[in-house]
Amino acid sequence: MDINLTLIGQTIAMIVFVGFCMKFIWPPILNAIEERQKQIEHGLAAADRGEEKLKQAQAEAEDIIADARRQATSIIDQANARANEIVADGKAAGQKERERQLAAAEAEIQAETNRAREELRGQVSAVAIAGAEKILMREIDANAHEDILGKLAQEL
Repeated sequence: MDINLTLIGQTIAMIVFVGFCMKFIWPPILNAIEERQKQIEHGLAAADRGEEKLKQAQAEAEDIIADARRQATSIIDQANARANEIVADGKAAGQKERERQLAAAEAEIQAETNRAREELRGQVSAVAIAGAEKILMREIDANAHEDILGKLAQEL
């Protein structure tokens, strides 16, 4: 292989080209690569932070859901207790009303019984007076008295 002027010219052109590239082209390319690496680092860090925040948000959401379930259970228990209380109050009120109506019915029965007794006494006294009048109007005869008392007993 011969070293000739062409080879030396090509070598010089190559050295000039490499020098030009290293001075003017290579630094912006390296800056762009470093910039891109920094962006990728920031993006990965942001993704990690996002994952952590997502985990925290999920944990908070689970806590909120658990709290809401506890509150819902508490509200349901309170509603059931209130419903039982209302049923018990209704039963007690029904029992009191039943007792009141029973007492009113007993009082009405007692009043009707007293009225019937008074009416019966009035009728018995009227029948007794009528019987006494009939006995006194007739002559005193044992057979006649028995007959009148028998009729009086039938009327009562």
